[in-house]
Amino acid sequence: MNYVFMMVRKIITRSEGETLSLAEELGRNAGPGSLFALTGELGTGKTIVAKGIAKGLGITDEITSPTFTLMEIYEGPVQLYHFDLYRIERSEELDRLFFEEYWDGDGVSVIEWADRAHGRLPAERVNITIEYLNDTSRSITIEYPGD
Repeated sequence: MNYVFMMVRKIITRSEGETLSLAEELGRNAGPGSLFALTGELGTGKTIVAKGIAKGLGITDEITSPTFTLMEIYEGPVQLYHFDLYRIERSEELDRLFFEEYWDGDGVSVIEWADRAHGRLPAERVNITIEYLNDTSRSITIEYPGD
């Protein structure tokens, strides 16, 4: 019988800067094929986390949420595939995006609104859940895959 264990970190950040720094650490430790699945309510800081991961990867471009384009690719020492599934309502809409193809490449994927991926995300991913505590503080739960 196979069991999957996950290491879980729960952190409270008290500013946007702290959230950015935490995410930058995640980016520094990411390698090709890493996938970060971000969930949280609107305005909790998913794009801030994406910016931090990009910074940790050495990407200097301005990172914005690809809400209308669904995906942006950023060049750096490692490519970043930044997805935003906010506008996805049905699984069929994901068929046109072909986003599964990016996970097998040499880049790092960050998926905002990952809960809208309709079960298509691989098991080997880092789940990041962001919860609003107040105007400046967030509770961030990071679940790492295990074996």
